[in-house]
Amino acid sequence: MNTSARMLRLLSLLQTHRYWPGGELAGRLEVSPRTLRRDVDRLRELGYVVDAVRGVAGGYQLRAGGQLPPLLLEDEEAVAIAVSLQSSAAGGTPGMEETAVQALSKVIALMPPRLRRQMDALRSQTERLPWSGGPALDPGLLSTLAQACRDCEPLHFTYTAPPRDGRSAETTDRWVEPHRMVSMGRRWYLVAYDRDRQDWRSFRVDRISEPRTTGQTFRQRELPAADALSFVQSGIRRMPQRYAVRIVFDADPADVTAVAGHWAAVSGTPGRAVLEMNVDTLEWPMFMLANVDADFTVESPPELVTVVGAAAARFGRSGPARAHPDV
Repeated sequence: MNTSARMLRLLSLLQTHRYWPGGELAGRLEVSPRTLRRDVDRLRELGYVVDAVRGVAGGYQLRAGGQLPPLLLEDEEAVAIAVSLQSSAAGGTPGMEETAVQALSKVIALMPPRLRRQMDALRSQTERLPWSGGPALDPGLLSTLAQACRDCEPLHFTYTAPPRDGRSAETTDRWVEPHRMVSMGRRWYLVAYDRDRQDWRSFRVDRISEPRTTGQTFRQRELPAADALSFVQSGIRRMPQRYAVRIVFDADPADVTAVAGHWAAVSGTPGRAVLEMNVDTLEWPMFMLANVDADFTVESPPELVTVVGAAAARFGRSGPARAHPDV
């Protein structure tokens, strides 16, 4: 490879690996350690911050600098970023639509024609129904929380808990070790270890304000769950909700699970599936009933029985008009 091609290849490798041993990096580029050092110096002249560790086990690592330098993306990576930005621009992440549109226009403008055609085809052949009704989030808040998770930085923030048992909303100061962000439908959650309460918690991001990092780091604790998503789901199931839903379907549990996903617990035997979920509104259970192609019996709550009956009557009135008996 000539010098320019080698520099691009070096930059691509540094951007996809946290730390490269010098010998391995030189071997990938098929150059000597001395040539590799010169190429790294050239990247530094262009504004890339590359840390070097000397010695036999030494190597190189690309570090964040004072500004965002040009990025090298593989074709699949560029398309993935554009698709994600398009989803946010369409309202997939409330509060980030305008920022996503600006970023999407820049990414697509720099795409080579072949990738731009892929994106145009994707946009023209895809219909989206974005989430709506969820709380609007500050993109800066999401970025701060995500960065603290990535860098293992303790966080201070103010948290407003929802009103319960007739009491007003409670605001408290929290000091946590952030672990992971979880996106579930219209809501975002932060999974973290609460240092004051000495226990794991999940926090609704729309109830977090004034996040402050400490500049320190901590060693990650072991999460008491398979992953952050499972932890949040388990916590939601334990929370007192307005309705405890139980529906029995004349279907295999696998068929009901295919519709319910992670939003409900499904059990049963072949031909009989039991769906259970705790919800604040009856919208989700109605969605399940409309999308599972099987007969069902609503065992609880009574309010859902009433809603289903009203929907059945409405659909019945909206069916084809009966022919007049005299015609």
